[in-house]
Amino acid sequence: MEFDGIITVENLIFFAGCAIFACWVRKTSLGRKSLADSVPRRNNMPLYLPFIPLFIWFGIVTLITSIAKVLLSNLQDWQNDFLDNLILGISELSAIAVIIFLAKIHFTRRLKGFGLNIKTIVKDFFAAIVNLLAVWPLIVSAMVITIYVGGLVWGREYEMQQHQQLKLITEHSQLLSRILIVVVAVIIVPLLEEMLFRGLFQTTIRSYFEAFRSLFASPNKAEEERTTDSNGAWPAIVISSGLFTMTHANAGHWPALFVLGVCMGYAYEKSGSLFRPIFIHSFFNAISIIATLNQ
Repeated sequence: MEFDGIITVENLIFFAGCAIFACWVRKTSLGRKSLADSVPRRNNMPLYLPFIPLFIWFGIVTLITSIAKVLLSNLQDWQNDFLDNLILGISELSAIAVIIFLAKIHFTRRLKGFGLNIKTIVKDFFAAIVNLLAVWPLIVSAMVITIYVGGLVWGREYEMQQHQQLKLITEHSQLLSRILIVVVAVIIVPLLEEMLFRGLFQTTIRSYFEAFRSLFASPNKAEEERTTDSNGAWPAIVISSGLFTMTHANAGHWPALFVLGVCMGYAYEKSGSLFRPIFIHSFFNAISIIATLNQ
């Protein structure tokens, strides 16, 4: 879609995002005061706990995939890919069930304390659109810089590799296969990764960072930090976003994924709701799929 052949819808979205981000920067003193009122989520999670669903996720995928390759060796390519996505979805649903169980045990106020309060869903849905719009220029900039640096290092022919799921949805035209990919990418993956990396990892890292810092902070300094600092939120956001980024195989996507992870981590700390980063993640994946199908 174009207006007068000059301004495209993509341009308008980009500039609208720039305007929203600029307002956020101005109101929060370059982001320094953006999470000063963010309250840590009370929990009693040990440091190793987030790794339990992570290992279950990867362990189930590896085990079932190995068994399936032995028992079902004569499938067509699209059937193999369909089976891989089905196994991925099952493993992720299993990990989600484990995370919910652990959240009920270790979080004060159980699932509400974890950030799953159905009363906030409508508010989080629309706020997620604004959050993603605000960070969109940074994501696009990260991709442009990645391509530019890749071109300098590997030559002008360098291109960012397409995500595996996006490749599959274009290679296979079977409706059932495409529906499964969309369900996994737009619903199941955002649920799992946000519960895991934001809900468990980010919360655990912030709790330990806050406890460690309080041991060495004087009362006056602690009071000053409570009014101007993020109470350990930003370090936890950065570390959990790094973990989230490195679980994705394609290193060329890491800069943009890190920016997206920081956005989702910020949304979680600011709102206290996991639904907000889940919606952001879901919207981002849906946009990627729609853009791929429209090429």
